[in-house]
Parts: sequence; C-alpha cells; structure tokens
Amino acid sequence: QVQLVESGGGLVQAGGSLRLSCAASGRTFSNYAMGWFRQVPGKERDFVAAISWSGGKTYDADSVKGRFTISRDNAKNTVYLQMNSLKPEDTAVYYCAADFRSIIPGRSPIHWGQGTQVTVSS
Repeated sequence: QVQLVESGGGLVQAGGSLRLSCAASGRTFSNYAMGWFRQVPGKERDFVAAISWSGGKTYDADSVKGRFTISRDNAKNTVYLQMNSLKPEDTAVYYCAADFRSIIPGRSPIHWGQGTQVTVSS
C-alpha cells in the first residue's frame, strides 16, 4: 500500500551534516506516522526518530536528541531526517518506515524502505 525510497546517504567527516529524504508513494501518505531507524551489521535495528501524521508531534532517541531533526512535507509525500554534528557511532544503514497507527520503539512498522548508507569518518 505504501512504497518508501530513501536517499541522501553518503560519507561525511565527524562533525558534519547530512539530510536524508524518504519519498513515499501509494496509499495516502498523510495518514501515516513516519519514522527513521538505523542498523549496523550484527546488531538490531534501532529507533532513531518518529513524527505523527500531522507533523505536530515528534520523538527522537536519546542518542540523537539535539543533533537530529525529523520533519515531513505531506504535499511532497516526503519525510526528512536532518543530521547535524555527526559522530562515527552514527554510521549505519538508515531506514525509513511508515505505520498507519504510530511509530513505537520496539515494534516493527508495517512498511520499510530499502535503506541508505551513512558513514561518518573520524
């Protein structure tokens, strides 16, 4: 019902910034809560940030609080993750996610993107 495609990943030095984008198609985008997760090899996929369908409520993980900002533009069917003050430990594959209910840490969302690699060098 919903297809998600991430972009914007790449290689950046510690302290730098990247902006990830997630373009959605299919069922009405504005009806879905959206979020970002990340995963490194051998570890579980971790919650990063979430935003409500209206964009009025956001929540982010303690590890990125104050550095990452999630936002959405429903007119463009796109959700963003602005990442500032990047650290080597932020290196991971970042996945966009959508759920008609909500994005809750520990619960797998219904829809996933393919992921985009973010590598932070020191």
